[in-house]
Amino acid sequence: MVATQTVSPQDGNHPTFESVWAGFQETRQLINELRESQKETERILKEKNTEFYEKLGHLTNLFGEMTEAMVAPKICDKFNELGFNFLRANPNPRFNDRANNISFEVDIMLENSDKAMLIEAKTKLTIERVNKHIERLEKMRKYADLHGDKRIFLGAVAGIVVTDEIRDYALSKGFYFIEYAGETFYITPPDGNPKEW
Repeated sequence: MVATQTVSPQDGNHPTFESVWAGFQETRQLINELRESQKETERILKEKNTEFYEKLGHLTNLFGEMTEAMVAPKICDKFNELGFNFLRANPNPRFNDRANNISFEVDIMLENSDKAMLIEAKTKLTIERVNKHIERLEKMRKYADLHGDKRIFLGAVAGIVVTDEIRDYALSKGFYFIEYAGETFYITPPDGNPKEW
């Protein structure tokens, strides 16, 4: 802290250039120390935020993998009860066509010779994730057309944490909705006819 002098006209004590300069120097030193302290605090906070988001990402991925693991083993059977004839469930297939700038991954894909069901399985299902799944199916259709795959593509979404609003939104977009109930799950067909891509 800079000491200040009160100067009265009677006492004849006037600050000298040296005392004022020393005060400026002391103030500058304090400002520099505060800046360094602020930089150190920002660095620590940045490291802690990075660590937190890495752990959160790992936890989210773990829950996503658990969600997929809960759905995948019996999913063909459940859809076949609805009249499909899916022969296999493929977890996490990736599609890449660099020449046409198409790249995406599917959580679970059910397939037979004339149809495929792309399933988005998340811990927390949101409207944004439903919309992303619509984009994924559009990419799938484009990728399939470019590679001579004439199958019909359908969509389904699954989530552990889902509001009624999200459920209704997904159904209105032509998706099948996979709902967890304890150790098992149920599939609700979409409103009207399922959307085909």
